[in-house]
Amino acid sequence: MHNQKGWFQVTTIDLPRAVHIGADELPFVDIGDGSQLKVIQVKEAEGLWIVENVFRAGYEVQRHKHTGPVYAYTTSGAWRYKEYSYVNRAGSFLYEPAGSVHTLQVLEDDTHVWFQIYGANLNLDADGNVESVFDAASALATYLALCEAAGLSRPHVLLG
Repeated sequence: MHNQKGWFQVTTIDLPRAVHIGADELPFVDIGDGSQLKVIQVKEAEGLWIVENVFRAGYEVQRHKHTGPVYAYTTSGAWRYKEYSYVNRAGSFLYEPAGSVHTLQVLEDDTHVWFQIYGANLNLDADGNVESVFDAASALATYLALCEAAGLSRPHVLLG
């Protein structure tokens, strides 16, 4: 809509709205050994998947290569990559560039980490060959299947 001077006017109807998801609105589901997963947002067209994990000590994610960047923020516990000497603890932020390869290893119970992942995890075998692929679509499908198996109603993951 233009005003008398030809300027474009934006009304509150035209503005995008913020989306709020409360802490208890999406359930955590067990992913093995008592470790848990919550999928918060998936944008398949962008290859984006945002997840929260609460890990138990000893949980390990298969050695993998990222096709896109990853941002990780730790709020409790401790974890590391076998390939590096640093340890992520509460308050740690980690940026992983596309192409990085590592094996996530959890050191303490109640290790809580938020991940914003773009692209896919190419899961590697001992020789470095791609054994499987995990991406936004498979993260969502896995989460929904685990919710259903646990008898939970379909969660309202933010899509798009």
